[in-house]
Amino acid sequence: MSLLEYHLLLALASGPLHGYAIAERVAAESGGALEPRAGSLYRVIARLVGLGFVAESEAEQEVAHPGLARRYYSLTARGRRTLADDTQRLKRTAAVAEKRLGLAARGRS
Repeated sequence: MSLLEYHLLLALASGPLHGYAIAERVAAESGGALEPRAGSLYRVIARLVGLGFVAESEAEQEVAHPGLARRYYSLTARGRRTLADDTQRLKRTAAVAEKRLGLAARGRS
């Protein structure tokens, strides 16, 4: 899973969001390291929808633009399991890196 895919799933872990809100949350939660543009964001969303990790729906009673329904995206049960699995993998990887770099013994000074 790419870093953008991971952060996108993480952004949806607390509830459905529309595309622009996803991009804002990804940028904020990555400390600005990731600032997805619309083209790449929607390609990643489409991929995650295709994998069954994300579901798409139209907003109820919200009119962002007359005639255009805003699309919302939410994490599926499969997506939540994948996110949890990848989080555990990243934690194990970080622990190995800290051990090899001697960060665990010295603290993070």
